[in-house]
Amino acid sequence: MATQDVRVRIGPSPTGDPHVGTAYIALFNYVFAKKHGGSLVLRVEDTDQTRSKPEWEEMLVEAMHWLGLEFDESPEKGGPFGPYRQSERGAIYREHTEQLLSNGSAYKCFCTSERLEELRRQKAQLKGPPGYDGHCRRLSDQERQGHLDAGDAYVVRLKVPHEGQTIVHDRLRGEVVFENAQVDDQVLMKSDGMPTYHLANVVDDHLMQITHVIRAEEWVSSTPKHVLLYRAFGWDEPVWVHMPLLRNSDKSKISKRKNPVSLNYYREAGFLREALLNYLGMMGWSMPDGSEKFNLEEMIKEFDFDRISLGGPIFDLQKLTWLNGLYLRDVDAKQMLMAWKESIFTEAMLDKVAPLVHERIEKLEDFIDHIGFFFNGDLIYDESATKFLLPKGREPKEMVKLFEQICEKIDGLAALSVESVEALLKEVVENTGFKNKEVFLPVRVAVTGTKASPPLYDSMAVLGKERCRRRLRHAMSHLKTL
Repeated sequence: MATQDVRVRIGPSPTGDPHVGTAYIALFNYVFAKKHGGSLVLRVEDTDQTRSKPEWEEMLVEAMHWLGLEFDESPEKGGPFGPYRQSERGAIYREHTEQLLSNGSAYKCFCTSERLEELRRQKAQLKGPPGYDGHCRRLSDQERQGHLDAGDAYVVRLKVPHEGQTIVHDRLRGEVVFENAQVDDQVLMKSDGMPTYHLANVVDDHLMQITHVIRAEEWVSSTPKHVLLYRAFGWDEPVWVHMPLLRNSDKSKISKRKNPVSLNYYREAGFLREALLNYLGMMGWSMPDGSEKFNLEEMIKEFDFDRISLGGPIFDLQKLTWLNGLYLRDVDAKQMLMAWKESIFTEAMLDKVAPLVHERIEKLEDFIDHIGFFFNGDLIYDESATKFLLPKGREPKEMVKLFEQICEKIDGLAALSVESVEALLKEVVENTGFKNKEVFLPVRVAVTGTKASPPLYDSMAVLGKERCRRRLRHAMSHLKTL
């Protein structure tokens, strides 16, 4: 394959904050494309209409711009293989589903949700392998027509061979063999006419002429279904490259409960993009000379998949912080000042903070005493703060559970506003049986470090999702030590 033919993509779903794992996969796709003079495509996989939001997509694109990982084709830029949002490609998926039904590679499944739930229950009781039992695959033409005449809803499933094996040829792992008997008849088209991940990805990767699918190893188990789909369509497969997952120090998959995973956090906390890219480049890959500090251009020059280690790379926040310190010490005082203005003391942030403390100060220098918590990192909870974090009569584990619920609700919001914070906290009071003072004061102390702060709703809205969530989790860790 000529190097100019290389085409790679990332396909994030806009269902939450831009994830550091997305940046990790995007980086390796970007570096590989640039190494070979190829193209990087952003395809937004927004077929989950209940969870996908335009604001999440905007946040993702902005995060990629901040990192400097620019796309050659995207919903924003356009390109010859658009549209680049899966929600706008419905007719394409329906057409290709009809092809699979016509050539006998797929079938219509009329099983109700009640039957499927009973099937799952029975298989769990018998401790058998999960998956569909192929009931509708065995329907006669007359039975199938009867369902259609009755107007019964259906999904379309892939007809997986019962015998033999499917072999995935992975660039990093060699041959990965799957017994077809263990591969489920995967749903390709849902009853609402929207495609599943499996169908949409295979169709889009083929039509967008993607040559290398570089994605996380969690998709290895789905790849035999994708290989079978390529065969069903009569298409050539791309090169499969499944990157090792980022992991916490205990080897578990990186998660927001143990590490900040939102790119917004790293940006707002003052990590330099160069340091974050450098660190992500060290996740499972190394420079030939073993150097730990390198820039994007140096990584592109030296990049080779043969230097990737499949051992799960540990995402160590302390090491990232150390590396960020190296980058900060490389800049002069003027550049440092610019960095502060760009990421910490932004004009937008100061515009939000000033009205909250305007009535509280008597001299301009008092401003500093009142705004410190808006800009600090992790707070330190002393004995007096701990007293307010743990209301009288409550156990630490109760407050940890309460803070966890608040964090989960914050996760579901694209951003915090005075109105959304008020609604969120009032809902928590109603649903938990906690009194107002047992929720509002502990939350105030957790996110501001003091009981005497500007109004709580306003303060949380200005602090934003990342700081509030990070501080609530930090307070949870503190409570667990009591």
